[in-house]
Amino acid sequence: MNNKNRTLKGLIEFLNASPTPFHAVQQMKARLLEAGFEALNEKDTWVLKEGGRYVITRNDSALVAWQMPAKRLLSESGLRMVGAHTDSPCLRVKPNPELHKHGYFQLGVEVYGGALLAPWFDRDLSIAGRVSFVNEAGELCSALVNFETPVAVIPSLAIHLDREANNGRAINAQTFLPPVLGQVDEKPDFRALLRDQLLVSGEEVVKVLDYELSLYDTQSAALIGLEQEFLASARLDNLLSCFMGMEALLQSDSEEGVLLVCTDHEEVGSLSAAGAQGPMLDHLFERIQPEAESRNRMLANSMMISADNAHAIHPNFADKHDANHGPILNKGPVIKLNSNQRYATTDITSSQFRMLAALDNVAVQEFVVRSDMACGSTIGPITSAEIGVRTIDIGVPQLAMHSIRELAGTDDLINTIQVFKRFFECKQV
Repeated sequence: MNNKNRTLKGLIEFLNASPTPFHAVQQMKARLLEAGFEALNEKDTWVLKEGGRYVITRNDSALVAWQMPAKRLLSESGLRMVGAHTDSPCLRVKPNPELHKHGYFQLGVEVYGGALLAPWFDRDLSIAGRVSFVNEAGELCSALVNFETPVAVIPSLAIHLDREANNGRAINAQTFLPPVLGQVDEKPDFRALLRDQLLVSGEEVVKVLDYELSLYDTQSAALIGLEQEFLASARLDNLLSCFMGMEALLQSDSEEGVLLVCTDHEEVGSLSAAGAQGPMLDHLFERIQPEAESRNRMLANSMMISADNAHAIHPNFADKHDANHGPILNKGPVIKLNSNQRYATTDITSSQFRMLAALDNVAVQEFVVRSDMACGSTIGPITSAEIGVRTIDIGVPQLAMHSIRELAGTDDLINTIQVFKRFFECKQV
């Protein structure tokens, strides 16, 4: 198996095993520990070593992995940072979700982030996330759950009952989206189902107290296209960037300071303890470089690549792009630019990225939103403003962003990992 096929196989396994941010962080942490990183707890006192490699998590849904420089002071080496986010638009289960209508057991759900809702209909759905409970010793515990098999579906209304369905119909998130889980005679207890699920996995559960659960499509990620040049999967935005950053970190041979940060809640604004607008990185920097002047020098010598997928030009909707800035799948990573600071890219950071890409003959594309359309944003401007570090926003081009199943190019994945690897290994940024 060549390196590309091995990487794609690993990516597909990672995507399938990561239906929620909790599971994605669990997968990444396990991979990093296997590679020799040391897990630290934010509650403990740390003793960091030159060249040491460490990983921390927060809320089980955000992760930072980093390497201390081996031969230079951190204030002189700085940090080569790649940032991404672990969350994706989805349907979240409400706290009191049980619905019993016409003999059907349904769940009340809430839309998380800017999801494309139409693709959620008629899919084989399961449920996953984190559950908090009291164990037999009276202690508060939490554990991840994943029903894995299809347990729910959101059936479409037949065309015979809605003749105008193909002419455009607004989807009411409150009334159209509750999924069907089965047929019952009386209103069921959803927490009892969760307790049973935890018991099967070996947990000692007296009472389920609360949960953060999402629905997800059980269809596996897959290589498609006549030459298998495309990757189709849920949550490519932005688990693809998390995976690329992790792979580059594991593959790089660097003696400098390097860091991967994967935060949560980007799709809803990043304002949380585990989000990019929270203090997670500030807290980390204060601990790894306690003296203020040295910390400021470290940041001045640092750079961040904010990695979040970019809008590829859609062949059926080409007019939605600026004619000169329509990225194409498998034509290289995309530099994202916006004059109104929706992206953090500057001419300096853009040029640095281009120089890194040129070392391996990796083509680079650009994305600028049409001047008559609103522009989305990323963790790039937030992180850049919060910690004052040079930043570039880039991403792999993709189609169907925020759908339940998205599409990206396989060559772009491999090439972007290589650029990240070069970035981690460079002596000066």
